Amino acid sequence: MGSKTNSNEIYDTLRENLVKVVDEMAKIQPQFSQSISNLQIDYIQTAKNIIQNTISTQKQFISSWNIPADQPYTEQIARQSTEVTNNTIKAVGINNQLAINALDAARENLKIYNRTIDAVTDFNSNIVKAWESFFSVQQYNFSK
Repeated sequence: MGSKTNSNEIYDTLRENLVKVVDEMAKIQPQFSQSISNLQIDYIQTAKNIIQNTISTQKQFISSWNIPADQPYTEQIARQSTEVTNNTIKAVGINNQLAINALDAARENLKIYNRTIDAVTDFNSNIVKAWESFFSVQQYNFSK
């Protein structure tokens, strides 16, 4: 019985240590997510800053040279720019929704996986109990 207790203690210790590692990883997760979010916000602000400064510089350059722009061309460029922008926004929206759906599906798969692990564990536990019962009956029969 002593060796069974020792092996149980080993498994209990192993389980506790592995759970500790996962818990430690979970502790840092909110900070990690916040850092990623902050970086994304900084990237967005930097992109806006680049756009604003680049356009401002181009406008200043063009106006200082007094280069005339034909009305039909400027209207067409503005219309096409708006169309490309709207199409890009739609594509990004679709892509974002697909990414969100994929993440939601991954979460559902993890839930299913967890339920499967529980069912397999119960099944294996029942098999062990059945074998233990079988062997204890056999030992009882042999001892008679």
